[in-house]
Amino acid sequence: MIPVYGEGMITVYGEGLIDLVPSSAEKLAPLVPSLGGGPFNVARACGRLGCDTRFVSRLSTDGFGQNLVDALAGAGVDTSQVLRGHEPTTLAVTSLAEDGSASYQFYTDGTADRFAEPVAATSGYACFGTVSLSLEPAASRYAAACASCAANGVVVCLDPNIRPNYNTPTHREFLGTMLPHVTVLKMSDDEEEFMGNVSEVPVVITTLGGSGIRVRAPFGTLEVAAPRVDVSDTIGAGDTVMAALMAEFERLGLDRDGILGLGEDEWRPILEFAATAAAITVTRVGADTPTRDEVEARV
Repeated sequence: MIPVYGEGMITVYGEGLIDLVPSSAEKLAPLVPSLGGGPFNVARACGRLGCDTRFVSRLSTDGFGQNLVDALAGAGVDTSQVLRGHEPTTLAVTSLAEDGSASYQFYTDGTADRFAEPVAATSGYACFGTVSLSLEPAASRYAAACASCAANGVVVCLDPNIRPNYNTPTHREFLGTMLPHVTVLKMSDDEEEFMGNVSEVPVVITTLGGSGIRVRAPFGTLEVAAPRVDVSDTIGAGDTVMAALMAEFERLGLDRDGILGLGEDEWRPILEFAATAAAITVTRVGADTPTRDEVEARV
């Protein structure tokens, strides 16, 4: 039996970790620790965008874990549902290509986040995704919370964030068990082949790198261009898009039916807001996401 709590807010489920990011493009450049993890980035981004946000996870009591909790609290995120454990923090060693695109190698054995015990929201929006859905026993618990959220009428969003260490048929099947409960699926164009047939999901958002964002929803399909910027790195770009989408859903007061009823004219400013937010993030080092004022000044 999955416990539940209420209030209309954005609830983000999943890991917080430390990205070890190269300090330069040189081979074997020193690695600089940066706060990260897709769900952590989404939650902090939602907080910075002024949303009522809660993070549900399990983080280490080590120094890295405390920094993650402090950063969430500093962004106005409710951390009352963040459990703590003595196990170490998950690490992601980042490699940067010449164009700033990032790839990751994860170190997850025995880390604190994989023992999370998530509770299900009863209203608002819930976001699941990334490494947390590949690490048992927490992965199955997150999937159960996802199903309970949907049964409670919560708008469920999924951001699979596929990485090499869980790019497997088994993980695809696992994600497939979650899709019936998902209202909004956000993925990159690089993940389309992996995800396969997602026609049962009513709203699919696809990020197209520097080309923009596409939505496929009940009204049809729409694509908006991304603002042209000088890219520092792409860390956190997709997470910013996910956060910005939910922030706009919340601002507009949209429930599931409201989202499904959006037409092209309503979707365009939502996607433009998300694309602009991501464009600001990629001009900065790491997943340093913008505030609402910063985005609105650029839209």
